[in-house]
Amino acid sequence: MKPYVILNAAMTLDGKIATENGSSNISGEEDLKRVHELRKECDAIMVGIGTVMADDPRLTVHKVDANPDDNPLRVVVDSKCRTPIDARITNEDAKTVIAVANEYKDDFLKSEKYQTFKNRGVKFFFSGSEHVDLVSLMNYLHEEGIEKLMLEGGATLNFSMIKSGLIDEIRICIAPMVVGGEKAKTFFDGEGFPVMDLAARLELVDSYSLGKDLILTYKVLK
Repeated sequence: MKPYVILNAAMTLDGKIATENGSSNISGEEDLKRVHELRKECDAIMVGIGTVMADDPRLTVHKVDANPDDNPLRVVVDSKCRTPIDARITNEDAKTVIAVANEYKDDFLKSEKYQTFKNRGVKFFFSGSEHVDLVSLMNYLHEEGIEKLMLEGGATLNFSMIKSGLIDEIRICIAPMVVGGEKAKTFFDGEGFPVMDLAARLELVDSYSLGKDLILTYKVLK
């Protein structure tokens, strides 16, 4: 068993979620409010370590009316335990789980960083060898009572999740801009599928304009 997983992101018309130097202010104010309403509906938000390192996100509900109880569990997929000691995702605004690969478990449990995070109430989930086992992580979160999970990337984690068949729905904001750049981050990254026949298949179930942006919702076909 696993949570129902909704991948949400904003991208430019040419599929970029950030420029080469990390600029990612893509969607308009209306979409930001939509994102925070979705956060409010979910039991957990999950990001990869790349997103934490690049953006230092809070992953709380703060663009719409909310109280502290509305903040979902924050989950970081961080195989090598690289989450910075001062990362905002480890503050007391909401509960946090950091998922770490078993190869790095022993050294991490002996580190000062682990003790600091533990003192803040951060929990840890260990699985996989060199990389976190995402299927095991989803099973763990479901057992912890997480029924709906919002996936906010980044690009490598997005691909790993969809390749593993763990994404149920995709909600994407397409902004009317083109940024280009062969090194700019795309919506999905990772190693990619080798042939089109293996590509993840989607069904468009909703579309609407929101300010200057276009919102598309897809179901992932299993």
